[in-house]
Amino acid sequence: MIDHIYSERSRRVNALQTSWYLSPPWGQTIPPVAVNLLERVFLRTTRTFGYCCGMQWKHECWVYSIDCGKEILHATQNQIIGTGELEAIKVQKPAFVLGERVILCSHDKGTKQRLILGIALVHDSWFYLVELMSPTLIKTPTISNRFSLVGEKSLVRVNA
Repeated sequence: MIDHIYSERSRRVNALQTSWYLSPPWGQTIPPVAVNLLERVFLRTTRTFGYCCGMQWKHECWVYSIDCGKEILHATQNQIIGTGELEAIKVQKPAFVLGERVILCSHDKGTKQRLILGIALVHDSWFYLVELMSPTLIKTPTISNRFSLVGEKSLVRVNA
């Protein structure tokens, strides 16, 4: 009897986590991005040009990573102006797109399905932002980041 109760509780927790990981933080429809990956942009705040080397959903909006040569700056869509020109960099297209459902291969606990919440170009390789763990209801003294950039080899596409 105890095994059955524990098994049922475990199944419910797993179902809740699956629902959490597959519920997009932006709601039903993914908001459009202001610029494309590798697009040349003008940063209003620094009055410099760079190119978009990544984006992630954070604080209820897209936050863009802009490579300005010597540093990478982060900006919202109101702080950048897209030029429509792509940076001439020889890299493969990203394997996954924003909002795509994937399986996290290296994660060994609970559900493995996740959503792509961001994409970043790091040293000529694409990395993808996924949520590693759901939020906890209990405050803990240690701060842990629930999100992580993972490489393409750690993810598998889920066929819808």
